[in-house]
Amino acid sequence: MVDTLSEKARSERMARILGKNTGPEMIVRRLVHGLGYRYRLHGKHLCGRPDLVFAKRRKVIFVHGCFWHRHDDSACKLARLPKSRLEFWLPKLTANAERDKRNVAELTALGWDVMTIWECELNDLTFLGHRIQAFLR
Repeated sequence: MVDTLSEKARSERMARILGKNTGPEMIVRRLVHGLGYRYRLHGKHLCGRPDLVFAKRRKVIFVHGCFWHRHDDSACKLARLPKSRLEFWLPKLTANAERDKRNVAELTALGWDVMTIWECELNDLTFLGHRIQAFLR
């Protein structure tokens, strides 16, 4: 299948996608704050720069987009591969997922507990809130 946008238009559109303060991240931040927890953002001193850092608890939360970080849940429709330029996208997205695994392993080795919240999990905020509370205890 051919891309419907020109290469320049596709590049401009993809450049608008943010790495910080994304919609899913903002939803999780509001939820965690509403639960009464306080945190630091984007821990620069930690590998992978976790989205939320609870330093006293030695816990971090990553908020991952299912597409960008290759959510491997077969029920997740957001993690589908694009129909065009697979030779570009497959190595890029695979490298993202491998980097995420390395970051989690390194943080765990340093004594941090890691939670990953996937974009598709934001559909049930009540359940997610209970999951976050259990993680932060």
